[in-house]
Formats: sequence, C-alpha cells, structure tokens
Amino acid sequence: MKLLPLMMNGVLKHIWKPIIVFYQKKNLSIRLNHFWFLMNYTLKKMKLTKLSNIFDIKYGNGFELYNLKSYQKRIINTIPFVARTAENNGISAFVEIINNVVPFPSGLITVSVGGSVLEAFLQPERFYTGFHVLVLFPKYEMEIVEKLYYCYCIRKNKYKYSYGRQANKTLKDILIPKSIPQDFVIINCEKLNTLIPQSIINQKFELNTNDWQLFELKSLFTIKGSKTTPLLELEDYGIGKYPYVTTRATNNGVEGFYNYYTEEGNVLTVDSAVLGYCSYQPLPFSASDHVEKLIPKFKINKYIALFLTTIINLEQYRYNYGIKCSQIRMRKLKIKLPVKNGKPNWEFMERYIKSLPYSISI
Repeated sequence: MKLLPLMMNGVLKHIWKPIIVFYQKKNLSIRLNHFWFLMNYTLKKMKLTKLSNIFDIKYGNGFELYNLKSYQKRIINTIPFVARTAENNGISAFVEIINNVVPFPSGLITVSVGGSVLEAFLQPERFYTGFHVLVLFPKYEMEIVEKLYYCYCIRKNKYKYSYGRQANKTLKDILIPKSIPQDFVIINCEKLNTLIPQSIINQKFELNTNDWQLFELKSLFTIKGSKTTPLLELEDYGIGKYPYVTTRATNNGVEGFYNYYTEEGNVLTVDSAVLGYCSYQPLPFSASDHVEKLIPKFKINKYIALFLTTIINLEQYRYNYGIKCSQIRMRKLKIKLPVKNGKPNWEFMERYIKSLPYSISI
C-alpha cells in the first residue's frame, strides 16, 4: 500500500519533494513494488553495455564533513552532503555552500564506491560529496524514471563487492542495460501516485489501549492455508497484474506480479514459515509455501486492514525459528483492539487510519 516508502523518512521527505512535484505536473504514476519487479525481470532479457557508455563518470568533491559547516536538519542556504551511506538517499548532512566551489547540479546520480559500495541515488537538488563518491552525468537526456532505473541496475552489481572490495576503478566497467524498452517505460509510468502529507479526515485520535479488549484471532477470521504455486509455473503465465505473495517480510510480502491467481483478495496473509509477518492483499493473488490466509468474518476495507496488520505484527516477538507462527498458534493468538459495546470498534479503526498523515495516498 505504501507506494513510495523510500521518500517518507527523515530528510527524504524534503529531498524528494522536487521529484514529487515534477511528477504531479506530468501526471505520471508508478506502483513501485510492481515497477521494481518488472525492472528486475527485464534486466535478464536485455542487451548489456558498460556503464561508461551511458554515463560520464566523474569524481565527487572528496570533502571531509568535519571541515564543513554542517547540520543534521535542513536550514536556509544549505545543500545536501552525499556520503557513503545506504540511507537517506546517500545524504548524511546538510552543509553551507563553500565560496568558489560550485555544487554539482541536480538530476545527477551519485554512487558510493567505498563503504556501502554501489549505493546509487538520484539527487534532485544541488549537492556536495564526501570521499569515494562518484557522480554520473548522462550522455543523453533522460527522464527521471530512466535515471531511477539505472540506479537500480547499478545496485544489482553490489554482490561483486563484498569483503571490503571497492569499486573506484571498476565502476566504469559494470554492465547495465543498453536501453530501456519504451513500452516498459510507457506501461509503468502513466501516473505516479505521489505521497503527500494530507489525511483523509481532519481529526486527531488518542490511542488509549487501557480501554481495549482482547479478541481471539479465530473469532475475527477464518484461518486457512493458501494453494502453493511454484514460481516456475507462474513464469509460464507471464508478467501480469496479480501479486505473488511469499514469506518475505518486506514489500507487502509480494515477490512479483503475474497473469495468474489462486486466491481471492481483500484478505490478510501471514507468513507461517517463521515470524508471522502479516500484510493486507487487496487484489487476487497466488502464493508460495507457508502463506496462510486470514479471511475476515466482518466487513473489511483497506483502512481497517492496515490497522489490524499493524496490531498483528506487534505479536512477532512471540515467534522464532524454533517457534513458528503456525495455524495452530494463530488460532490461539489474542490481539488487543478498541471496543464499542463489547465488540471491535471497526469504525474507530478506519477513522484512525484516515486521520494519519499521507492517508490520502493509501
């Protein structure tokens, strides 16, 4: 449900604003979880070329942060300082502009070649860099989506640089797709669902859990398994719009999208392999092994579902590799919920989620 999770934490909320505004003006949209999957899939089927054939690669500034006037939060007349970190778009601080040192322009890609090697990020604002950060200048005009695509392609080479290996001398030679199929770009970039910090309802709620009551999970849901569908079988059906839900605890449990499904949507899914990661599946889907379904015995919508998945995921501490979240344990599980007249207060749950920042983008 969170289409742009990268953009919501810390400095990213500010750093990515120019990109968000750009896409709002262009009226473009991407479902990023679907988008990243399709990119990964097509990487295997494209002609490859050296990175240096697509980008001019230049050294960054090589500044030491302690020699600059730096701030952890953005203030007036400061610009991002890009370092060798995998977080916050590579930005470790904001620094004052140095006399006679022109910042790199916006729209370039930064790549760390030491530290967190091959962390590639598109920089939407002017910036300085620290040591071991290279800057990529496209050799031809690129859309933002193309640059984000190449950031992803560069990161897919990270496995080559484990155990302290650096990429200073070899970055230029890594292989990336020679071009991006236009039908791929058009299909996946018709509209960008940008996140804006607006709530659906302008109301604040307090969560006083002292007044909540415990409910058995089995009293709220029918708990049953899903049909296991091998990935090779799905590949025969081809890429499509139906999620393939696995036991992964990221990306809403989704591993890819195919032209096939075995389960109806509007249910919760739970990983029964280990920790019991719970997610909401609004669409029909297929599933890997150890994916259980929680079929609601009440009228559910995405807002109530998100409230419940958050509550259920708080119970993960109960499970580990020796104590898996099996169907038997799920049926014994009790969760604490807000109540009204002794029953779960579904209306409160829905309105609470709708009152949160960014809920308009759900």
